[in-house]
Amino acid sequence: MAALVYTEPDGRLATWRDRKRYLWLLALIPSSATFIAVGLVTATGWNVFWWTGPLIAFALIPVIDILAGEDGKNPPDEVIDELENDRFYRWCTYAYLPLQYTAFFLSCYIWARWDLSVLSNIGLAVTIGVTAGIGINTAHELGHKKESVERWLSKIVLAQSAYGHFYLEHNRGHHVRVSTPEDPATSRFGETLYGFWPRSVGGGL
Repeated sequence: MAALVYTEPDGRLATWRDRKRYLWLLALIPSSATFIAVGLVTATGWNVFWWTGPLIAFALIPVIDILAGEDGKNPPDEVIDELENDRFYRWCTYAYLPLQYTAFFLSCYIWARWDLSVLSNIGLAVTIGVTAGIGINTAHELGHKKESVERWLSKIVLAQSAYGHFYLEHNRGHHVRVSTPEDPATSRFGETLYGFWPRSVGGGL
């Protein structure tokens, strides 16, 4: 990506470049978990790889997070419009959807045709569940867009995880009542995850 040139408030020309641009492609790894699992099981014969989804979510992604490091810098306001219209970022988001559903249908085929053990079947189910669960993040981003097509795609992403209500509750509930006692999606001060999670999910229904 070429550096973006913009004018600072004092009139000086400045440049900005997204130095982690291609790390955005790593966001597609969870949607590819089933394909990776099939490949690894086929290549090695090790059924443990049916559990690739949780391995990616709870091992690989945290390691990548550590290696990539913290990034507390936001792009300047002056380049936001250009970034919004950069097709690279949009297609990184769009690509999650076909991968997610292709993985789902592949999993259905495997369950119907392959002779897997109970433990392997559970592992594959958890893997496809991880893909759908992380897809909620993709749906969240698409649901904030102005274009009707992107909002429609958001709803399709949410369908697999049976979390379609999130589209309405998040945009018309959470963003209206954020950080108030009436918002179930806002954690209370000092609240534990185990206290917040059931209230947040139940309150959003």
